[in-house]
Amino acid sequence: MERKDFETWLDNISVTFLSLTDLQKNETLDHLISLSGAVQLRHLSNNLETLLKRDFLKLLPLELSFYLLKWLDPQTLLTCCLVSKQWNKVISACTEVWQTACKNLGWQIDDSVQDALHWKKVYLKAILRMKQLEDHEAFETSSLIGHSARVYALYYKDGLLCTGSDDLSAKLWDVSTGQCVYGIQTHTCAAVKFDEQKLVTGSFDNTVACWEWSSGARTQHFRGHTGAVFSVDYNDELDILVSGSADFTVKVWALSAGTCLNTLTGHTEWVTKVVLQKCKVKSLLHSPGDYILLSADKYEIKIWPIGREINCKCLKTLSVSEDRSICLQPRLHFDGKYIVCSSALGLYQWDFASYDILRVIKTPEIANLALLGFGDVFALLFDNRYLYIMDLRTESLISRWPLPEYRKSKRGSSFLAGEASWLNGLDGHNDTGLVFATSMPDHSIHLVLWKEHG
Repeated sequence: MERKDFETWLDNISVTFLSLTDLQKNETLDHLISLSGAVQLRHLSNNLETLLKRDFLKLLPLELSFYLLKWLDPQTLLTCCLVSKQWNKVISACTEVWQTACKNLGWQIDDSVQDALHWKKVYLKAILRMKQLEDHEAFETSSLIGHSARVYALYYKDGLLCTGSDDLSAKLWDVSTGQCVYGIQTHTCAAVKFDEQKLVTGSFDNTVACWEWSSGARTQHFRGHTGAVFSVDYNDELDILVSGSADFTVKVWALSAGTCLNTLTGHTEWVTKVVLQKCKVKSLLHSPGDYILLSADKYEIKIWPIGREINCKCLKTLSVSEDRSICLQPRLHFDGKYIVCSSALGLYQWDFASYDILRVIKTPEIANLALLGFGDVFALLFDNRYLYIMDLRTESLISRWPLPEYRKSKRGSSFLAGEASWLNGLDGHNDTGLVFATSMPDHSIHLVLWKEHG
């Protein structure tokens, strides 16, 4: 057929084809395909792939592709990465997608890092760690052995764990190696806190003492309490040491001189916790940067001024029940912005700026959970049988770890949380080291540690 005649015929056929119903069009195409040979079928296959299987990620501008990808969940995105090298390249280059995926898992994000492939790898690492948490496989255990009597006091800092025992000694351990770094003779320790040079101990002999690690010498002795000293804290910058006692008082001492600067009264129960901490918010009574003294007994948390005025008054008292029907657990969290304490009613979080209760987190499935650590994303809790991780965004328990039969001190001194930065969000590097430590009936220390990534 001549070209001109063919074009005329094709125009007529096209007009007729367009007038058919969809069913008639389909039948016409089926008939034409049945009449086609190998050359026509190959031509049809090549052109259909171009028409029907358009690669929109290749055709769209990159910015528009990124916008569309943001609507897909991470698991779907990982599947899409398998479609082709081009898809994998585009999806792996979308920084915002992978940063958002990491944030949704509770991971800390450094927005200054704009390497999308880095965040994709972080996400894959995060998925593995979160699965380990859900499957109760994220931790491992170890023990420290060395004391010959019950261990009453623990304190952890920067990979080092201090233990104070009824065997009249205190030891400093390297958690990563399990080796004892220092061991010195002391009095009976009810509370301990340390830094590189010194150890401060509160004792059942009603005194506080300061010791030098390198020589083991007692460099200061603080006398004045008439009951056991259950909690100590100090600040070198202020040259102040504070102590809470079974005599219902809090004492403020000159750290270097050993003299008592003030005795704070008002508690009607053992003072089991004192905290010296910088304020990070403007409150009704403080400004950012001011040092705050908190003290707690089984019913109340008191906020005090750091001053040398005799008979100074408590600034604020917090409690969960006016009639004292509900006891507070002995652990207290204060980070300069929020005060958190647990009770039989749940976790109470106070806003330090206003002293108002921000929220009460209840765990109806498990009663009397005690607080170990509290962050922006996670909380670490425990009872007599398990260690728990709570996602604070959903207030749900996402993991648990079995604990041996340990001695749970009513004062909260014989157990503690380890590294705390991961509570503000995992980042792929802070899920290492000590998670939890407690003293055992056989005088050893039971450690729960993060397991290395698989």
